[in-house]
Amino acid sequence: MKIRVFDDKLALGAAAAAAGAEKLRAAIARKGSANVILATGASQFEMLSKLLAEPGIDWSVVSIFHLDEYIGLAVDHPAGFRKYLWTRFVSKLPVPPAAFYPVNGSAADPEAECERLGAVIAAHPVDVAFIGIGENGHIAFNDPPADFETEKPYLMIALDEKCRRQQLGEGWFPTLADVPARAISMSVRQILKSAAIVNTVPDRRKAEAVRGALEGKLSNLCPASILRTHPDVTTFLDRESASLLEQPHA
Repeated sequence: MKIRVFDDKLALGAAAAAAGAEKLRAAIARKGSANVILATGASQFEMLSKLLAEPGIDWSVVSIFHLDEYIGLAVDHPAGFRKYLWTRFVSKLPVPPAAFYPVNGSAADPEAECERLGAVIAAHPVDVAFIGIGENGHIAFNDPPADFETEKPYLMIALDEKCRRQQLGEGWFPTLADVPARAISMSVRQILKSAAIVNTVPDRRKAEAVRGALEGKLSNLCPASILRTHPDVTTFLDRESASLLEQPHA
């Protein structure tokens, strides 16, 4: 895993966007199209803003997936990830993407939604996954102890309290009781099938999870530690999120 540390979130976001954009342009040049996963949450604000401004990407041949969505949340709920991606990214593209495949958390049958999305992503091998790490070490909504074995592309997940408190702390919900207890999440193994992973993790509140992911034991109790097994991952940190690392990183 490559690790890059920046002085602030703006520089971090710009570098992560540039790295992912380079992978996207290469995929389009090689095969005429690309498939991408976009993460959500407060940690991705700067990266997504900079990715929108990256030149030379023909978004009309790019299919967009995202990682997860709360079960039972309406499509227009302000904390929903479908709304987040549409308002912050997809609707701002210079041209419509080839496709946008949101996770329908308000589907009547969440298990059937998992199956539907699994069939779609199986036909769209992912070139670049933009992800982050949660305060509890999760990737997507794979909270500890995460399932490292299942080959199912999407899962129904019970969210742990630390994950739900993170969503509350970031201001997405007024009370903890308002944070949904379940979600549909892309699985760990599906994320690892991505050809390249751009991992964007700013803020001091993520420092403990970063230390566990990068320097701790490879364990499903820190799900992000599995990223160390992937051949092409770059983790982008700021000084705050890197503050607990024992080994210095430039």
